Amino acid sequence: MDRNKEIQGHLFAFITIFIWGTTFISTKILLDVLTPIEILFLRFAIGFLVLLLACPHRLKVKEFRHELYIAGAGLCGVTLYYLLENIALTYTLVSNVGVIISIAPFFTAILAHRFLDGEKLKIRFFIGFLIAVTGIFIISFHGSSSLNINPLGDILAVLAAVVWAVYSILTKKISGFQYNTIQVTRRIFLYGLVFMVPSLFIFGFKPTLNELLTPAHLFNILFLGLAASALCFVTWNSAVKILGAIKTSIYIYMVPVITVVTSVIVLQEKMTGASVFGIVLTLTGLFISQRKKHEKRD
Repeated sequence: MDRNKEIQGHLFAFITIFIWGTTFISTKILLDVLTPIEILFLRFAIGFLVLLLACPHRLKVKEFRHELYIAGAGLCGVTLYYLLENIALTYTLVSNVGVIISIAPFFTAILAHRFLDGEKLKIRFFIGFLIAVTGIFIISFHGSSSLNINPLGDILAVLAAVVWAVYSILTKKISGFQYNTIQVTRRIFLYGLVFMVPSLFIFGFKPTLNELLTPAHLFNILFLGLAASALCFVTWNSAVKILGAIKTSIYIYMVPVITVVTSVIVLQEKMTGASVFGIVLTLTGLFISQRKKHEKRD
């Protein structure tokens, strides 16, 4: 792989995770005035409109099976993943969801090994995974004397992690079709919104505009729509296209790290010794998982 292209892929993945690391806070704030499905629909509707303005040309799909892959990505990566995650946040702690979602790279690696060519599992991935997850647990639960377990919320978070792994495999498959990334991402959003429609009737869709238009809530929904959806899905899909599903998914380990650092900077929360140790472990696990094995030359 071209070195500059690889660096670009890592940069795309980092930018995405840097932004996604702050979205738990935005979602939690919006849950005061919106339901999970209302947040989900509004953020991806905003994201779809932004991508439509950025690239108004219609995506012309070459084969019907390509359309099925894109539809599957919309169902998994937009509708199911975020609905499961948002509902999980209403039943359990943000820390629980953050930790559980961070095991998505493990599921991604298993599925990639089974369904993708050239994405093989290596021992350093599992070593890095164990170290990173240990660090994530320390970061998330350092202030608690015991884990706060809520079976329903935590099971929903596990299902979200599995669904995201499926989305990663689908996007890697789609990247091989050589379509424009923005056009594909927009089509994925469209399918995601279509698949959400039944949920709107089941859970109800009656956002309170007066409360939504307050500066704090408006900023957070626009942040989720413009940055966390429109921008980040394009950069994430581009990273998967360049680096592969496994390497890109490993960056998910950094989400709790960024959440903690952001809370210190923005909310002025204290950084404890346990948090620092957890961050070091998490970044070490990320480094080990991403590290290339250097071959001996004659």
